[in-house]
Amino acid sequence: MTALRTCAAACGRQETDVSVNAETEAADPQSADGREDIDAPPPGQSFGGYLLRKVGGALISLLMVVLLGFFAFRILPGDPVQKIARERQMSPEQMELLRAEYGLDKPLVVQFWDYLVGIFTGNLGTSYVYRQPVSQLIAEYAWPTLLLTGTAAILAIALGLWMGQLAAWKRGSLFDKLTTSTSLVFWSVPTFWLALLLLMIFAGRLQWLPTGGMVSPGVESGSLEYVVDVAKHLILPVITMTAVVYAQYLMVMRASLLGEMSADYLTTARAKGLREDDVRLKHAVPNALLPTVTLVFMHIGGLITGAVTVETVFSWPGLGKLTYEAISGPDLPLLQGTFVVFSSAIIIMNLLADLIYRQLDPRVRRA
Repeated sequence: MTALRTCAAACGRQETDVSVNAETEAADPQSADGREDIDAPPPGQSFGGYLLRKVGGALISLLMVVLLGFFAFRILPGDPVQKIARERQMSPEQMELLRAEYGLDKPLVVQFWDYLVGIFTGNLGTSYVYRQPVSQLIAEYAWPTLLLTGTAAILAIALGLWMGQLAAWKRGSLFDKLTTSTSLVFWSVPTFWLALLLLMIFAGRLQWLPTGGMVSPGVESGSLEYVVDVAKHLILPVITMTAVVYAQYLMVMRASLLGEMSADYLTTARAKGLREDDVRLKHAVPNALLPTVTLVFMHIGGLITGAVTVETVFSWPGLGKLTYEAISGPDLPLLQGTFVVFSSAIIIMNLLADLIYRQLDPRVRRA
C-alpha cells in the first residue's frame, strides 16, 4: 500500500510538471522547441535614427565651439588696439577711432550678436593685422595646409599599417622589436624638437634642402620648376609630421592583427593550402583594418590642428602659421575664425568616422 501511495504521488507530480511545461510553452511559443532567444542580437537602430543622433551631437558640439570661440579669446591678456597703436604710434583719439572701427567699443552682448550673425553668414570679420577679411585669409592659407597634412597623412597611414602588420606577423622577431621601439621613440619625441633637429641637419649643416617657406623667390608659378621647388620645401615638414604620427597606426595595426592571428578562419585558410602571404594579406589584414578606421579620420582632423608647430618652425604659409601669428597679435577675428575652422574639421571627421565604422562593423548596427 505504501508503495502504491508513493507511485501515485510521483505520478501526480509528473502530471503537474507536464501541465506547467505545457502552459509555459503556450505562453512562450518561441521556446516550445527548446530554443531560447536570450543570445539573439537585439534589433539594431535604423541608420536614419543613428544618423540623426550623431548629427545632432555634432551640431551641439559645433554650437559649443562657436560659443567658446567668442568668450575664450575675450579673456586673453593684452589689448589688440593698444598693441596696434604702439606699432603705428597712434594718438588716443586715433585709438578710439580704431576701437570703433573694429567694433570693440560696443557692449559685449552686441559684439556676440554680431559674431553669431557673421558666423552664419560666412563673414568672420576683418583681421586686425592683415586688414583683410578673415574668410579670405583662411581660404588662401588652407591650400598649403591641406597639401602638407594630406601628404603626411597618406605616408603615415601607409607606412604605419604596412609596418604594423609585418611586425605582428613576425611577432618576437628582430624586425618586430626594432619597428616597435623606433616608433615609440618617434611617438614620444616633441614635434618642435624633431622639426628643429631636421632643420639643423639637412638645411643648416648639409644644406641639402631649403630652410623654410613653400617656394623660393623668383620661381614662376605653374612651371615644372615650381612643382619641384615646392616638393623640396615639402620634404622636411612632411617627414616631421609623418614620423610623429605613423607610430600610432603601427601600434594599433599590430595589436589588432595579433588578436586575429589565433582565429579559426586562418587555420581553415592554411588547411586549404594557401601561401602564408595570402593568408596574411587576403584574410587576416582586412579583418584587422577595422579598428584603424576611426583612428584615420581622427588623425586627419588632428593633423590639421597639429600643423601649427610644424608650419611655424618651417615657415610654411598655412593655417598653422596663420594661427600662430593671430595668437601673437592678438588678432581676435583671425583667432576666432581659425579656431572655428580647426574645431569644425575635428568634429566633422569624428562624425564621418562614426558613420563609416557603423557600416563596416555589424556589431555596431545591432547595438
